[in-house]
Amino acid sequence: MRIDIITVVPDILKSPFEASILKRSIEKGLVEVQLHNLRDYVTDNYKQIDDYQFGGGAGMVMMIEPIDKCISDLKSKRDYDEVIYMTPDGETLNQSIANQLSLKGNIIILCGHYKGVDQRVRDHFITREISVGDYVLSGGELGAAILCDAVIRLIPGVLGNETSALTDSFQDDLLAPPIYTRPADYKGWKVPEILTSGNFPKIEAWREEKAYQRTQEKRPDLLKE
Repeated sequence: MRIDIITVVPDILKSPFEASILKRSIEKGLVEVQLHNLRDYVTDNYKQIDDYQFGGGAGMVMMIEPIDKCISDLKSKRDYDEVIYMTPDGETLNQSIANQLSLKGNIIILCGHYKGVDQRVRDHFITREISVGDYVLSGGELGAAILCDAVIRLIPGVLGNETSALTDSFQDDLLAPPIYTRPADYKGWKVPEILTSGNFPKIEAWREEKAYQRTQEKRPDLLKE
């Protein structure tokens, strides 16, 4: 998979890809992530990528021309399955969306900034709009990092145990069950005996039951869906 991220502030995005699972996935060649500074696609000395909005109003708007040049340049070199715009009014990111995107080959992610982008960008270039929640960030960079993390960890070979991602919360519309590790008895707080019994069919049944109970208590809306 290749992910090209278009941003005004690429420095914000460097750190997430230089550590832990994302770093290892890049080093293994399982995913390629390229950051593109939108200012590199502006020819004037001021490197201006934003302007006042027509009709008046507070806040600057990202201009269409540099975005067009950047996306067109990328598309001239390869085909892309999705051109995603990170925006508060997009569809809310969930596990299903992450699963879908993990099967794609090449993706462009455009990070919004300031008041947002010229609507013509959304009308003519964007294939999917995604939000990470009902709140507003200073820019789409952190949202893009979240999206990449959620997607990349699902690519085969990224996690040490590929079945781990399949048992995460939301994969089956349930929250994950309680988990424990050693010691089995700490200050009198004991691990449920079923988990140390070695009876794996019963353990799986226990986990399914607890997952359902936890979902019912914490996120009953998932069961309704």
